[in-house]
Amino acid sequence: MTPAARISAVIELLEIIEKEFQTPADAIANRFFRNRRYIGGGDRRLVSAQLWEIMRHHRRLKWWLKRIACPISPRMMVAAFEILTGKNVKQVQELFSGERYAPLSLSSNEKLFLEDLVGKSFNDPKMPKAVQFEVPDWVYPKMVHHFGEDVEKELSALLQPASLDLRVNLLKTDIQEAQKLLKKENILAEPMLLSPWGLRVSGRQNVTTAKVFQEGLMEIQDEGSQLIALMTGVKPHMRVLDFCAGAGGKTLAMAMMMENKGHIIATDVFSLRLTAAERRFRRAGVFNVQTHQFTEGAKWVKRREKSFDRVLVDAPCSGTGTWRRNPDARLKFRERDLIELVTKQSMILEKAARLVKPGGRLIYATCSILEDENELQIQNFVEKYPEFSPVLPEEDTMLPEIFKKHSYFQLSPARYNTDGFFCAILERKSSENQE
Repeated sequence: MTPAARISAVIELLEIIEKEFQTPADAIANRFFRNRRYIGGGDRRLVSAQLWEIMRHHRRLKWWLKRIACPISPRMMVAAFEILTGKNVKQVQELFSGERYAPLSLSSNEKLFLEDLVGKSFNDPKMPKAVQFEVPDWVYPKMVHHFGEDVEKELSALLQPASLDLRVNLLKTDIQEAQKLLKKENILAEPMLLSPWGLRVSGRQNVTTAKVFQEGLMEIQDEGSQLIALMTGVKPHMRVLDFCAGAGGKTLAMAMMMENKGHIIATDVFSLRLTAAERRFRRAGVFNVQTHQFTEGAKWVKRREKSFDRVLVDAPCSGTGTWRRNPDARLKFRERDLIELVTKQSMILEKAARLVKPGGRLIYATCSILEDENELQIQNFVEKYPEFSPVLPEEDTMLPEIFKKHSYFQLSPARYNTDGFFCAILERKSSENQE
């Protein structure tokens, strides 16, 4: 593809994203490229890279277009992005040539609008902080309250592209061998600072086509997500429930920790997620996991009350901690969404708590950096259910020492170079200690 043709593809993608506002942008991009297999891998990466950069600058681009009184459209968003990243109007005009596969030529008015942007940068002293850091207006005060003087550093980190993290499957190999096998396929990776099983890949490489991935020797999993698995403290022969298993990333990590011994039940409300999880289990050589599609009103919970040593609740949440990976999600997040999520999380926690046996542990996790979904959610739960209390992680866990001193952690891109995960451990009083 020519540079102009790639620009056309970015504009088309932005138009579809705008039209299908509630559909995740990565799903739209995957469908777009699947239906255009003639676009080579290199061009896909370049188109995707520019698309995500524009999504990371979405509010600032709109702010500038409004400021110069330019009609806002995907076409002008892309043109403005080119100017604000250093091109002059003539260079943009060459991309918007109207020739085959190129965008239509710039009109005289469009050229004048772009002239107004020459020499400008993405940030401007008059720009509101919420716009500068690409967060909804109503979210910014919550971030200030939570992060205090570090808020700008944290939100700046949340605007950067995320790393590509791998969890080595110790059921099949070890860190050193996995690193060597990746290198043979020209994929460079280094051990992580926090996760004992993690490798971080240099640059943006297609790991899923690598033999070591296809043979189940590793999984793509953010380092923070790996730490949540460690927080569960699961051991061989335990009975474990992954209450909101999704596609099974943390289930896989726990099965590895349990050395395929014991029993894990992975439940979710969506059958497609569980089907995907089952494929991953087979590839990883995991056979101590049973899946169950959870349906509202089912007697499944009642029959298994107080029967699990560990119950992990990776709750549905705002995903604010994953905005590095999903920059479009910040554009769709509404205050009413948070209210609905907090209510849903509370209900899920209460239901999952019934399944923890006396002396067992309930582990609550989100990929959020909002207190409403994290600390406040746990505080409210413990007040309502005093038989549960916060406890420290298991002493013999492979967690870094800094995480063994508290009953919960809050990760963030700026502080730990991970996604923004929260995780808390609650223990149910053993029957002889309950009042």
